[in-house]
Amino acid sequence: MLFNSLQFIIFFPIVVIVYFIIPKKVRYIWLLISSYYFYMSWNAMYALLLFASTFITYIGALFIDIAQKDSIKKTVMILGCVLNLSILFVYKYAEYTLSLISKLLSNLNISAEVPAFSVLLPVGISFYTLQALGYLIDVYRKDIAVEKNFLKYALFVSFFPQLVAGPIERSGNLLKQLDGNTVFEFDRAREGFFLMLWGYFLKVVLADRIAIYVDKVYSDTNMYGGYYLIIAALLFSIQVYCDFGGYSTIAMGASMILGIKLMDNFNAPFLADSVSSLWRGWHISLTSWFRDYVYIPLGGSRKGKIRKYINIMIIFLTSGLWHGANLTFAIWGGLNGIYEVVGEVLKPVKEKAAKALGINGNNIGNRLVKMVITYSLFSFAAIFFRANSLTVALDVIKSIFTCYNPWILFDGSLYTLGLDSKNFNLMLMCIGLLIFADIQKKKGIKIREVLARQDYWCRIAVMVASICFILMFGIWGSGYDSAGFIYFQF
Repeated sequence: MLFNSLQFIIFFPIVVIVYFIIPKKVRYIWLLISSYYFYMSWNAMYALLLFASTFITYIGALFIDIAQKDSIKKTVMILGCVLNLSILFVYKYAEYTLSLISKLLSNLNISAEVPAFSVLLPVGISFYTLQALGYLIDVYRKDIAVEKNFLKYALFVSFFPQLVAGPIERSGNLLKQLDGNTVFEFDRAREGFFLMLWGYFLKVVLADRIAIYVDKVYSDTNMYGGYYLIIAALLFSIQVYCDFGGYSTIAMGASMILGIKLMDNFNAPFLADSVSSLWRGWHISLTSWFRDYVYIPLGGSRKGKIRKYINIMIIFLTSGLWHGANLTFAIWGGLNGIYEVVGEVLKPVKEKAAKALGINGNNIGNRLVKMVITYSLFSFAAIFFRANSLTVALDVIKSIFTCYNPWILFDGSLYTLGLDSKNFNLMLMCIGLLIFADIQKKKGIKIREVLARQDYWCRIAVMVASICFILMFGIWGSGYDSAGFIYFQF
């Protein structure tokens, strides 16, 4: 079931109405039933994997809680992690691994029959696996108390707004909110609804509109080279941001209506003036998960600079592979890791040079230059994220640097790739609106809170106008693929 589907538009109000009508002590059970129905609407068999991950970590946490010896606690924790990651490996990486083994044996002229293996990747498996593992590790570290109510813990793993594409919630935040003790508050519901509208704007108006151009260019990179690809690369970063950020924002808004607060997964990442600060505002739930459960246990920055740089590269390569079993994802993660390490190494040099030249790094001009460079580096790496293969990615990069056709910016050629001049200009206008909203967010100004302080008729007018705008300018109708949330594939 997709957020941008008629099925969800019917499903969600029913969930909310029943949730606030039934007794508080059974509300979490209703949410659990709703969450499993939501997930099973894709494929009922997926629920078995979700249940398996839930059961393994639930039992593991109980054993950790009652075990007397630290060695036993550690063994149970490791075993639980291995079992969960094994499920993820089978469904996400086994096919690719076997194909690599087959190619290796063939290159070595070794005759061996490698079994074929192909399964449909269950949606959200990477997200709920990390969420469940985070809980198990938190119990082992004694950061939280073990949850003995299995149904409540099962809801924590399967909570439908953030189940299939995050944010990856922490047990310390979400579990304690699932008791169902909240009462319906109109102001909170209104704020949550405004959040959902913003998420729908990002997804169906902006991300899906950008996707038309990007998909057209990437469908034939030989024909659409040079500046076509430069624009596609720059737009793709915004597409991913709006697509994934749109999903996370809808999830936050839906949860807020239910009285549950999810973490914000994005914080104006493209206003960052360095790659490290960009990643602090991008997919925050994943980057913080890797920081707390991988980077810091590896030693973080406590064991010297060389070890710190190695740990950074491990995190980024792992993050790349988390996105998929493909060399392109590993390169994407590795490039961002290199950006981070090089930035750390050169930071003292840049500070000394700026001081010697009398350059104030906080000036608007200098900050804009650094933002443009940061965004360009991120978009360059994203070529590997978007390309279907390493060959395609390398062809794209070659074309960008060898094909010179700047006239397409002025002769109307850009309007022949699925978006006419009106739609292309609307896309640019919406990107401007996104930048404005992110600037306000960076300043600590929440537009929805500003709207909440206005009079009743003003709020109604903004809400009606927003709904009409989304309905009028969203990408709907024939040929529209409502299953296009990019992060569903991860």
